[in-house]
Amino acid sequence: MATPPTLPISSPQANPQSQPPIATPAFRAFLSRLSSSIRHGFSQRRPWSELIDRTAMARPDSLAEAYSRIRKNLSYFKVNYVTLLVLVLAFSLLSHPFSLLVLLCLLAAWIFLYLFRPSEQPLVILGRTFSDRETLGALVVLTIVVVFLTSVGSLLISALMIGVAIVCAHGAFRVPEDLFLDDQEPVNTGFLSFLGGAASTAAPAVAGRV
Repeated sequence: MATPPTLPISSPQANPQSQPPIATPAFRAFLSRLSSSIRHGFSQRRPWSELIDRTAMARPDSLAEAYSRIRKNLSYFKVNYVTLLVLVLAFSLLSHPFSLLVLLCLLAAWIFLYLFRPSEQPLVILGRTFSDRETLGALVVLTIVVVFLTSVGSLLISALMIGVAIVCAHGAFRVPEDLFLDDQEPVNTGFLSFLGGAASTAAPAVAGRV
């Protein structure tokens, strides 16, 4: 009895178009690291009652004393001060929805088009393929235009200046004698420590393109 012919079986090839638009594991690791670091930073904030204690307010006698107070209060209330800056910036952006939308679109462009896009997946727009260097150059130019040549940049600068002025005024008038200051506390710990960890998570995706 003749053996029936063996039918060729073709292994299915991965469709490059079915690849996710961004590197999902790296993006999830970045968000997880960012979220855990923010929670850790918030856990180190001081009680707000200490920040707004009116009995601890007094005018400094000299600029040197004001500078010394600001340094000590920055070391003690750093998480609270960063929260105040973020609130001032958020309020300014919410009061200008167009600027907020522009910044969100710019951030999305960086994330989806460069930072977490797989390096083996080229960027194709309107039938043209863009290299990583061309994409990076376009994003840098777009960022410069948005930040420095539109009202978005002036809004961010003015909001940051207002926030810094509030922080410096409070730091100069808040008497720090009743605060427990730990001079041995590492500089990189606190609310903004996630920058280093989050950047280390995104570094492999960026380093492969440079």
